[in-house]
Amino acid sequence: MSSDVRFTDFKTDKQPTWCPGCGDFGTMNGMMKALAETGNDPDNTFVVAGIGCSGKIGTYMRSYALHGVHGRALPVGTGVKLARPDIEVMVAGGDGDGYSIGAGHFVHAVRRNVDMTYVVMDNRIYGLTKGQASPTSRSDFETSTTPEGPQQPPVNPHALALASGASFIAQSFSSDAMRHQEIVQEAIEHDGFGFVNVYSPCVTFNDVDTYDYFRDSLVDLAETDHDPTDREAAKDVILDSEKEYQGVLYRDDESVPYGERHGVDADMSDIPDGAPEDAMDLVREFY
Repeated sequence: MSSDVRFTDFKTDKQPTWCPGCGDFGTMNGMMKALAETGNDPDNTFVVAGIGCSGKIGTYMRSYALHGVHGRALPVGTGVKLARPDIEVMVAGGDGDGYSIGAGHFVHAVRRNVDMTYVVMDNRIYGLTKGQASPTSRSDFETSTTPEGPQQPPVNPHALALASGASFIAQSFSSDAMRHQEIVQEAIEHDGFGFVNVYSPCVTFNDVDTYDYFRDSLVDLAETDHDPTDREAAKDVILDSEKEYQGVLYRDDESVPYGERHGVDADMSDIPDGAPEDAMDLVREFY
């Protein structure tokens, strides 16, 4: 890892094809800055992405990268981290990719507590497929396929993470550049699975959950007396349906990541034919 790495080192020469004003620009910039601030560089970083607008991020970040299939980014990230414990693994997704088809993988990635970072760009809509309601859309959010709204409560990803045994849960806003970077940086530095849901507004298909809405609504937990290490306090904040919060909602300072619990600290990216029995035992235990 380089001590003088800059976030611009993570930029590629490819021009993003996101809509002008998309929240994903700010989300990605914060991720790159957080990686640089934690001493990581493109040569020791692996970015895994799923499907959706967020899935393009690996194309625009200079690092090792894999653009996977819908909802399956987390198991790929898990495999990368277990095979190469020495590199920084960051998984990127969207609310549809992560909390719909990928919800099962999300729950198990959380409970395994593999030492990687999961950044979800939550715009509360399916943007790439032109504006359908997503798992986090409001129950009355009108779209072409739900003209009267989904008529069901949105998924609360923070509650799902807490119930699954998460050791780090945070919420950021892509437009609040400095705070977003700080929060992602905390997730990277956390020993275990660092989960950050990012409010990343869709300017094309969502005229409800806008930049102005979040600027007017967000309560920054850093400006309150919230103790993120208090699980009961975290639960109260997470289940508060009257407010939108920004900051670290919950953090377990006693977290022991999966690799440390099971002694996974060697490079297993090149397992020869006739893999040793202890490696196969690990595979059987994991699955």
